Amino acid sequence: MTLLIIAYLGGALTILSPCILPILPFVFARAGQPFVKSTLPMLAGMAATFALVATLAAVGGSWAIRANEYGRLAAIVLLALFGASLLSPRFASTLARPIVDLGNNLLNANGGGRAAPTVKSALILGVATGLLWAPCAGPILGLVLTGAALQGANLQTTFLLAAYAAGAATSLAVALLVGGRIFAAMKRSLGFGDRIRQGLGAAVLAGVAVIALGLDTSLLSRLSYASTASLEQAVLDRLHAKPAGASAEVASNDVLIADAKKPFRSDLPVEGYAPSLDGAVEWLNSKPLTTEQLRGKVVLVDFWTYSCINCIRTIPYVKAWAEKYADQGLVVIGVHAPEFAFEKKLDNVKKALSDFEIGYPVAIDNDYRIWRAFENSYWPAGYLIDAEGQIRYHHFGEGNYGRTEKAIQDLLREAGGQMTSSTAVAPDAKGVEAGPDLGNIRSGETYLGYEQAANFASPEGLQADAPQNYSIAEPGLNGWGLSGTWTVGKDEARLDEAGGGITYRFSARDLHLVLGPGADGKPIRFQVTVDGKAPGPDHGSDIDADGNGTVTATRLYQLVRQSGTVGARNFQIRFLDPGVQAYAFTFG
Repeated sequence: MTLLIIAYLGGALTILSPCILPILPFVFARAGQPFVKSTLPMLAGMAATFALVATLAAVGGSWAIRANEYGRLAAIVLLALFGASLLSPRFASTLARPIVDLGNNLLNANGGGRAAPTVKSALILGVATGLLWAPCAGPILGLVLTGAALQGANLQTTFLLAAYAAGAATSLAVALLVGGRIFAAMKRSLGFGDRIRQGLGAAVLAGVAVIALGLDTSLLSRLSYASTASLEQAVLDRLHAKPAGASAEVASNDVLIADAKKPFRSDLPVEGYAPSLDGAVEWLNSKPLTTEQLRGKVVLVDFWTYSCINCIRTIPYVKAWAEKYADQGLVVIGVHAPEFAFEKKLDNVKKALSDFEIGYPVAIDNDYRIWRAFENSYWPAGYLIDAEGQIRYHHFGEGNYGRTEKAIQDLLREAGGQMTSSTAVAPDAKGVEAGPDLGNIRSGETYLGYEQAANFASPEGLQADAPQNYSIAEPGLNGWGLSGTWTVGKDEARLDEAGGGITYRFSARDLHLVLGPGADGKPIRFQVTVDGKAPGPDHGSDIDADGNGTVTATRLYQLVRQSGTVGARNFQIRFLDPGVQAYAFTFG
């Protein structure tokens, strides 16, 4: 029930995000119509269609992708006719005549004598709108889709997506009721009813044109990259389903004061007993550890995966804590839960541990058994367990390192350690491990596999699991495209012939790209340009000033770090050898 409430609230927040803009003309075109017979069926059709299509997308079959493309085309045609009907009453009468005749025939067959209702046409319009609606994948929708990816799409996934869509429909209904009253007042006082209707028709046709040309995503990116992520995260923090007693993850003892009369007891809440660590397919840097063996120790369980940029940026702090507090009784355990298939390969994880110089125990959770036992949904995520085996603190994502370290100190002191207040760790993180420039990030994580791809700007359109010769000119902000012959799979895009490339219009200090060699493992040479030139001082840690680099392993590569004023730039990477596999862009 809690997850349903979270999903519903996440949908309601969608109206505050720019990604709702493409469908607003179609929704507000119903202003002034009867709510029960016109507005409500349309919103219900929109919500039901989105839940169905999103469930199919969670399954990830290429046939569902094609079906959605056909549905999108049908929706564009239907909504174009609807917009034209608002512009011309004569055309509207002609367009509606078959539906009216059908309704009259149905009513006559049942013995009714009233005029045909508009519920059916409104429902069809809602279905068409639902096919066009692609809400922003903020933390709450991401939570639902992550669960579907890990556990498979099921009836619960459909219910959660339906709750999300219902939340969006509710907020739209409220906005429409308010807007409808404003429009009605304008009609009464100004006599502009026809002009309002025609203006809405023009807005609908303009929206159809923008969507048909594929300009909606790039246009919204130019308007604003801000989303409701912070509001959604606040909802998750308040309602996230945890064991009884869960509370905010703040270490409240800001000053360590010795009290000789009674043992120190931290104010950190008890969130329930820690689940078992059984289920790992392998342990690295240690023999398998159990909760019983760890009793009496303070344990930090860190969920991560080695190509995740947010996880990579937390590694220096986790390593520093493991080293600083080892003698005080802290045990750090990394739980490696893979996001991509290549992260399930043990040799890849071993190399990552070597590259990052990680020496603490790491459980390989390829089957997500530990992940599910902790009811986790995030990379990275940290859980602090006290000496009695109880979870006392959790934190999702990067950042808040001071609070986490303070919680570590509290629990160590509670366990009997001779802890004194000390300066927080300040690791000298460099290269890809350095913290992000949050004030200048206007680009977000972008996947290249068709299952989660967005903002694809190549005119050929994304083809699933089939070789295709792509082209790309200059995409809008946060748009990207391919050039050359590629085969796009569920998780990655694979280059079939040498000379192909990827273009991305981004705005951030750092640009990273997860890349890997082909099945033969041969190194793949590439060259990067920024705004058509060699990057020079703006080169990332994995290329030189001339933009040259080589893909030698499947991992995250830092390709751009802007050294001066951060602004929107055109990134292009061209591969001199075939076979490269490209997975995802991230930024910092």
